[in-house]
Amino acid sequence: MAVGSFNTGVVAKERAEQYKGRLTAYVIIACIVAATGGSLFGYDIGISGGVTSMDDFLLDFFPSVYRQKKHAHENNYCKYDNQVLAAFTSSLYIAGLVASLMASPVTRKYGRRASIIGGGISFLIGSALNASAVNLAMLIVGRVMLGVGIGFGNQAIPLYLSEMAPTHLRGGLNMMFQVATTFGIFTANMINFGTQKIKPWGWRLSLGLAAVPALLMTVGGIFLPETPNSLIERGSKERGRMILEKIRGTREVDAEFQDMVDASELANSIKHPFRNILEKRYRPELVMAIFMPTFQILTGINSILFYAPVLFQSMGFAGDASLYSSALTGGVLAFSTFISIATVDRLGRRVLLISGGIQMITCQVIVAIILGVKFGANQELSKGFSILVVTVICLFVLAFGWSWGPLGWTVPSEIFPLEIRSAGQSITVAVNLLFTFIIAQAFLALLCSFKFGIFLFFAGWITIMTIFVFVFLPETKGIPIEEMALMWRRHWFWKRILPETSDGSITSAKESGYAT
Repeated sequence: MAVGSFNTGVVAKERAEQYKGRLTAYVIIACIVAATGGSLFGYDIGISGGVTSMDDFLLDFFPSVYRQKKHAHENNYCKYDNQVLAAFTSSLYIAGLVASLMASPVTRKYGRRASIIGGGISFLIGSALNASAVNLAMLIVGRVMLGVGIGFGNQAIPLYLSEMAPTHLRGGLNMMFQVATTFGIFTANMINFGTQKIKPWGWRLSLGLAAVPALLMTVGGIFLPETPNSLIERGSKERGRMILEKIRGTREVDAEFQDMVDASELANSIKHPFRNILEKRYRPELVMAIFMPTFQILTGINSILFYAPVLFQSMGFAGDASLYSSALTGGVLAFSTFISIATVDRLGRRVLLISGGIQMITCQVIVAIILGVKFGANQELSKGFSILVVTVICLFVLAFGWSWGPLGWTVPSEIFPLEIRSAGQSITVAVNLLFTFIIAQAFLALLCSFKFGIFLFFAGWITIMTIFVFVFLPETKGIPIEEMALMWRRHWFWKRILPETSDGSITSAKESGYAT
């Protein structure tokens, strides 16, 4: 049983040094299949910006934007400022926000696989509706169905990866979700290259091909094993232990299995996880569930990825050149994620987040200066400065790809105790999608109003989040997922906030060797 289960919300002992096992092929295959769900999110981010810059698509659904785009003397920064066009992109994220909250009880009661499969089916329906859309209403309904798929998938997949991975490699394996996301973005950019030349229905092919990753996620979900944590939580202890032995490659799993049993007993005693996560004992987890996804979006990365073709066209790049530039940023993002995978379990989460933040601030300020000095309302950048802007944006994307990109998902998914894990991840996804919606809906208007200052706006937020990580986020590297609650009681700030344990002490693990 968990000691002080109604007071502390942690397992009884630290057993990390007793964990046995190795990285098995079974875990690698399961994580690769599960992570393909990330490609849904990435594909949509990459495809939306390209499609909304295609003339045939604009003529069919947004003729006023098409006319505005072709206006010879239109303000460069305001070519695409249209709230209906922004609503096409951002409607998905409100639907995903609602769906992620609905996914929490499904994931908890029926397992991680159920949400993965349900998300895949919804995304299949959405891609079919978008590809065959004949009016704006049909297009928006398709986007909503895509949003439901992303809400369920993004809620369940990071949890699945964190629970399947061995402790010492959890960061790297969890980042396979981000690898799939970046691969989806890059693939979408490559597809937009080809489909923009197919007149007048190329945009339909771009939107319809979203069915491919959706099918992979759905079929993969059917054949995936359930996580041992979920099986034990739902009462299938024998099957949970069998799966645990299989994924760890050894029968010596007593310590890890006991941690899961302790956590499941506490989890099953809590009937209202969304209510419980508001309690003071879960304050650090709740703060991270809100601020990590908020900060990830406020880096400005989604604006660059959503609207990369639009953004580069606004800077005076020709149509093909703007898509080439956005494809380049997609390729850089995909590459940079592998840097994070190679270093996250050696250097830790904090080092990557802080160093990435510093590089992103520098890049945003440089781009703002170049555009402020060399790019007016009705003039284009010279070729040399255009290349410099793309280079600096790629350096920004590179820094995001090794830091806030993957870790904005990894850190929240690994810090929640089992009893609030599903609810906590739902909050993380909901907040991420809420701010994605806000930025997607507002970015074109902000670009029109702030002009080059939009980059300084995001640089200011990156400064704040870098300081936040330095001050408030302890290092989670190497800490077993079921013992994460003990980490907060050693942190200089959070140990003052958390209530005392049942034995009257503030911390129950002063002698631990974990880094903070």
